[in-house]
Amino acid sequence: MALVRYNPWKEMNALQRQMNQLFDEGWLTNSTRDYKELTFAPSAELSETDEAVMLKLELPGMKVEDVDIQATKEAIYITGERKEEAKSEKNGMTRSEFRYGKFSRSIALPALIDNTNISAEYKDGILHLTLPKAEEEKNKVVKVNLG
Repeated sequence: MALVRYNPWKEMNALQRQMNQLFDEGWLTNSTRDYKELTFAPSAELSETDEAVMLKLELPGMKVEDVDIQATKEAIYITGERKEEAKSEKNGMTRSEFRYGKFSRSIALPALIDNTNISAEYKDGILHLTLPKAEEEKNKVVKVNLG
């Protein structure tokens, strides 16, 4: 039996080739796959202060009437649709990496909120939600038992 020297990078190189093949076939070539079926989920950023929870979502290119927001005391539910612009190209080809279609996102909140006093602002493609905490959350004191 011959000794074979172990090359730890062999598996990594094989994985790299497979990943490159996946992205080359899936995203970077002109295949016949219908990209309209791909959906997206907007990126979110959540921060918290003593008084409120702040939520920001990236919704570039969307109109206010295409977004629906519902709030419970524990979570925010956002649905919407990014509609494709009508284009007419006589000569040439258009290649787009934009994603269009419907999305639905639910975000669990780190604290209970007063869902009747939410303020929202949509500016420059960013949705800003200010979610005031419920009174019982603001004054919540928990006794810690030391065994």
